[in-house]
Amino acid sequence: MQLDPKKLTPMAGYVLVEPAEKTTQTPGGIYLPDSAGDKPQAGTVIAVGSSTHKDGSELKSPVKIGDQVVYKKWGGNDVKMNTVEYQFLQFEDILAVIK
Repeated sequence: MQLDPKKLTPMAGYVLVEPAEKTTQTPGGIYLPDSAGDKPQAGTVIAVGSSTHKDGSELKSPVKIGDQVVYKKWGGNDVKMNTVEYQFLQFEDILAVIK
């Protein structure tokens, strides 16, 4: 089944991020295999879930669609769709917005 990630709506408190491309070359010019290096910690928000409630107060999304974000290294859940591995992240997993 082919899924279109732009047609997904994350559940309350989550965003869907398309990770930035993995670096395949070091600054010194050495090419790295796919298995080497860490997975990206930055990407583009492609879908945003509704607000959620925590400790009795409303928690709104800190980002909007199209924002470039940096997120926790071990945060979120990987979901592979059409050969791309997307990240479902909780609002709290987002560390910064790149401006």
